Amino acid sequence: MEQSDRTESDRTAWSTEDSAELYGINGWGNDYFGLNKDGLVTAKTLHTEVPLMNIVKGVLERDLQMPVLLRIENILDAQVSRLNNAFRKAIEELGYKNIYRGVYPIKVNQQAHVVQEIADFGARFKHGFEVGSKPEMIAALSTLEEPGSLIVCNGYKDQEFIDLGLQAIKLGFQCYFVIETPTELPIIVERSRVLGVEPKIGVRVKMTSQVSGHWNSTSGDRSVFGLSTTQIIEVVDTLKREEMLHCLQLLHCHLGSQIPNIREIRGGINEACRYYIDLLKEGAQLTHIDLGGGLAVDYSGARSNDNQSRNYSLEEYCTDIVETLKTTLDRYDMPHPVIVTESGRATVAYSSVLLFNILDYNHFEPIDLPDHSANEPQQVALMREIMNYLTPDRLQECYNDAYYYRNEVRELFRRGQLDLRGRAIAENLFLKVLHRIDAMLDEVEKIPPELEDLKTSMADIYYGNFSLFQSLPDIWAIDQLFPIMPIHRLDERPTRQAVLADITCDCDGKIDRFIDQEKGVSKTLPVHAIELNEEYYMGVFLVGAYQETLGDLHNLFGDTNVVSVRLNADASFDMVKEIHGDTIADVLSYVEFEPKEMELRYRNTAERAVREGRITTRERQQMLKTYRASMDGYTYYEREDD
Repeated sequence: MEQSDRTESDRTAWSTEDSAELYGINGWGNDYFGLNKDGLVTAKTLHTEVPLMNIVKGVLERDLQMPVLLRIENILDAQVSRLNNAFRKAIEELGYKNIYRGVYPIKVNQQAHVVQEIADFGARFKHGFEVGSKPEMIAALSTLEEPGSLIVCNGYKDQEFIDLGLQAIKLGFQCYFVIETPTELPIIVERSRVLGVEPKIGVRVKMTSQVSGHWNSTSGDRSVFGLSTTQIIEVVDTLKREEMLHCLQLLHCHLGSQIPNIREIRGGINEACRYYIDLLKEGAQLTHIDLGGGLAVDYSGARSNDNQSRNYSLEEYCTDIVETLKTTLDRYDMPHPVIVTESGRATVAYSSVLLFNILDYNHFEPIDLPDHSANEPQQVALMREIMNYLTPDRLQECYNDAYYYRNEVRELFRRGQLDLRGRAIAENLFLKVLHRIDAMLDEVEKIPPELEDLKTSMADIYYGNFSLFQSLPDIWAIDQLFPIMPIHRLDERPTRQAVLADITCDCDGKIDRFIDQEKGVSKTLPVHAIELNEEYYMGVFLVGAYQETLGDLHNLFGDTNVVSVRLNADASFDMVKEIHGDTIADVLSYVEFEPKEMELRYRNTAERAVREGRITTRERQQMLKTYRASMDGYTYYEREDD
C-alpha cells in the first residue's frame, strides 16, 4: 500500500475530543469505551483503562491473526451488576414490597464461555437463565450452581424437556414452565404426577400493546407466541379441575424487543397488571411477573426513540417498571410480585468487539494525465475544456457536460473507435472534473440535488479482513447499525471517506451505512489515509448479541479467533481464554467434505503430474506441504511472517 498524505498538521489541528465527537464514542460507549490522550480507543472500568491496541499487540504475539472477536469479561460482569443493582435501588427508593430476579436468554449468545461468565457473575444475585429448547436447558443445568436461581422455560416443550425441568426443581432451582400453547399443559400435569414433583407453571399472555422499534412484530395481536384470553381461561379451568391452580405462579408478558421508547414500556406494564390482577381473582397464586426482554441498547448513542437507540437510561427503565407496577397494584390492594426481566441484548452486547485490519483500499481519484494529443477524440478534448469554465455558479452545467462526454467516450470504446488507453484518459478526466466540482460545493448556497451524493459516489473502498456474513450478519439481514471506528490514530484528523468491503466475493459483503452524529445515518465512514507498511485496525462495537450464533459459512469463512480478557487495575490485562478460529479443514468438514479423502485425491493428482512429466518429485512434495499447511490454516487473510 502506498504512503499516505499524513502530515504534522493532521495532529496539531485535530484532537482526541474531536474524534470522540465525530464517532460518538461517549454516547454509545456506555462508559465502557473511550479515547486516551494518545489517540487510542480504550476499554474502561471504574478502576482501569486499557488501550485496545495493547490487546491487539498481545493477540498477535500469541500467533492469533486478525480478525479477532474480543470479549471483555469486566464489561459483562459490570452489566450484570448494573442491571441487578439498578432494580435493587429502585425497589428500595420506591418502597416496592418484593425483589428482582433477572434471567439471561441463552439464545442471545450461546457461546459456552459467555454463558458460564453470566452464571458466575450473576451467582451473587441469583441471576438465572431463560431457555427455549432442550439444548439450552441442558446448558443451564450444567452451568448454574446457586440454589434458588431462576430457570424460565419458554418455547414448545415435549416430555423430555418437561422431565428436565421437573428434575431441576428437585435440584433446588426455581424452574417455571411458561405455557405457550394449551397442548403443553396435559404433558406437564401427567409428568409431574409420574415423577412426583409439583410443577411451577407460568402463562404467557399475548399482549395487545404494540411497541415501536425494529422488533415491533414481537408484540401485539400478531405475535407468534402467547395465549389469547380464551386460552388463558382454558388453562385456568383445566388447572382447577386438576386441583393444581396453586401451581400457576408466574405471569409472562413480553413487552417487545429493543424497545426505544420508555413510554411504551409503561403502557405495556399497565396491561400486564390487568392480567395479573384478574388471574389472582381467579385463584391463581401468582408470585412472579416476567416482563420479558425490551431493554434496548443505544447503538447510535443518540439517546432518542429511533430504532437504533433508546430515549431512557437503565436507571429510568428500572424505576419506571417498579413505579408502574407498584402504583397500579396498590390501587387494587394487590400483593407485589417478584419482578423478572429477560434482558439479553443489553447484558452481552457491550462486552464484544470485532477487531480487524484493513488489507487494501481503492481510491477513486484521477492520476496524472498525458497532454492533449492531436488524434484524441473530440469528446476527450471537450472534457478537457470543462476545466476552463468550471466555476461555483456553473457546477450543475459542468457536471452534465462531463457526464455526457464520458458516456460518448464509452460508446466509442464499445464500437471499437477508441482504444483502452484513450478510454482510461477520458475516465480520469471525468474523475478530475468531479473532484474539482466537489471542492467547490462548499462555496455554493444550495447544492443541486444531483450533486448531493457526489462525495459518496467518490468514497474510497477499504477492504477489511472479515466476513460480514460470518461475524456481522445483522448488518446484511436487517440493516442493523453498529458503532464502527478506527481504534488508533485518533489524535489525527481522518482525511478520507470510505465504505467497508469484506473479503468475500459477494457484492453484498459491504458496509455502506454508518452511524453519523449529525445526520443519524451516513453512507460513508471517516477514516485515515493508509500508511505504508503500517497496519490500520478498526473495531465494530456492541456485537455481543446474536452475531456469533447467526453467522454463516459464506465463501467458507469460518469462526474468527476469539480472545477473552480481564482488565486489571494497573492498566494491564490477562488473556483469560483464547480460541483459535476455524481452520480450512474445519469448515470443509462442516459442509460434508472429508479432508483426508480430499488430500488423498490431491496427492493422486500430483502423482499423475509427476508421471506425465509436468512437475518433479520435489515439486510434488512442496505442493503437498503447501496443501496441508493451508488445510490447517485460518480461513481469513493471513499476513506472512517476515
